[in-house]
Amino acid sequence: MKNKFIYLAVLAAGFASCEPEFDNPVSTDDYSAGEADFSTYVAIGNSLTAGYMDGTVYKSGQANSFPNLLAKQFSVVGGGAFTQPSYDDDINNYGGLTLGGVPIASTRLVIDAAEGRPENITGNSSIEVSNLQATAYNNMGIPGAKSFHLGVAGYGNLAGVALGQANPYFVRHATSPTATVLGDAMSKNPTFFTNWIGNNDVLSYSTNGGAASSTNVYDNTPAADHNNTSNLDPTTYGGNDITNSNVFESVYSTLINTLTSGGAKGVVATIPNVTSIPYFTTVPYAPLTAQGLGKALTPPGSDVATQIAAGTTAMAQLNAQLYALLDGVFTAGGEPDRVNVLDPNTANPVLIYDVDAADRSAQISGYLQSVLSYPAATANAFGAIFGKARQTTSEDLIVLPASSFIGSTNVNAPVDINKNGISYPLGNRWVLSPQEQAKVKAATDAYNSTIKAIALDKDLAVADMNAILNQLVSGLRADNGTIYTANYFGSGTTEFKVLFSLDGVHPNARGYSVIANEIIKVINSHYKSKLPLLNPNNYPGIHIVPMN
Repeated sequence: MKNKFIYLAVLAAGFASCEPEFDNPVSTDDYSAGEADFSTYVAIGNSLTAGYMDGTVYKSGQANSFPNLLAKQFSVVGGGAFTQPSYDDDINNYGGLTLGGVPIASTRLVIDAAEGRPENITGNSSIEVSNLQATAYNNMGIPGAKSFHLGVAGYGNLAGVALGQANPYFVRHATSPTATVLGDAMSKNPTFFTNWIGNNDVLSYSTNGGAASSTNVYDNTPAADHNNTSNLDPTTYGGNDITNSNVFESVYSTLINTLTSGGAKGVVATIPNVTSIPYFTTVPYAPLTAQGLGKALTPPGSDVATQIAAGTTAMAQLNAQLYALLDGVFTAGGEPDRVNVLDPNTANPVLIYDVDAADRSAQISGYLQSVLSYPAATANAFGAIFGKARQTTSEDLIVLPASSFIGSTNVNAPVDINKNGISYPLGNRWVLSPQEQAKVKAATDAYNSTIKAIALDKDLAVADMNAILNQLVSGLRADNGTIYTANYFGSGTTEFKVLFSLDGVHPNARGYSVIANEIIKVINSHYKSKLPLLNPNNYPGIHIVPMN
């Protein structure tokens, strides 16, 4: 599947520089703060606020965080100095993190022009978590933070990182081991704030396909579905649990009450639905073709006809040994379309494990024993593997990392059925099913209702990022007339018009400039301000290196 990125290699010539180009200076005579006071601007949130992109925070990327871009515009109407956590130690602009010299987070993603696909830049991170800054900054965006983390004492304690009890990004600059994100933010005495928190309260569940663990790629147990929406105690949550909507409401109310306690005005942002980001829309639900299968079975450089012939033969074998059997059992159980035989003349769906599917383990085992005379142990093992299997449909969302996992060898499976997504069901973490999407949507809708209601009560401006990012699926027309989309892997003609970075979740610099503009618009409307807009074309998009 990695070869789907090859077309991106042609972009190299278009990116002579990845350094940000700031807009031309503007005259302060044309602009005003209106009813807002931007003298001390503080931003709280998660990775989207921190300037996270391409899978990490790195020095040049952080410079294009949306709060930093906003602060530049605020400075035209009296906005004061805006500080961000220091990344001066990121000497090679690689991002990533180390703890005691041991890497704990990956370096940034780039496009290797020679390979034509996203990959982590070669090299080692120079950002050491234990080099403590002990400083409160104006940008208090903490990658990985959920809403309830912002008020947790010890979230920035170095001793808690190895135990999973602290956030290494906050550890780097927490003012003390017992500091809270909100407390450090308030120590700046904000006169204006932005608050974009809540994405991770549902995103981590989504990006891991509703699975409890992001480490076990073969986790196909019913317990892998980890949805604790009825749990009111966030201290017991797993890393991928959905935050209970009542918990979110209570936490969010506390955050806003605190941020406005000194009279500060601000902007709150809604939570985008995950279906609008490339992480869930890039990998097609039906990626299996005869040529694709054949390419893996033939020598490098084989012609297309040879690849198709090899793939067609492989599909016939799979149909005879697996797919026809599953189709027969599921059809007998009243599910004729749960699995269909592979068709070499079209693109076929992948085989997945669905925690919500009817369990046909007993029927599969019984058929193998009674019709094909399989030993009971073998038949039962086969039934356990495929009892909750099905093929994907157009309603499933396959996560972006699955692009390099589909077709790989499952080291835990028997050798004759060990190809992930082809002869062995993809684990729960690789696919967000319609049932799981419904849980995500319900939580997102509840969070956004809370955000809007509290903003209305406090007379705060609302940037509806849910509506903005949803437009990216079909195209968002920016103020400069350019239409941007979310589909940056769809063809070779849209690469300069996409707003997302290579991790498929976070915007690139150009995307953050569009977000800054949307926030400026609501500030101008709500607070009668006159702030200048940014030109998104002045900010870099995809990062390309000649050779990695």
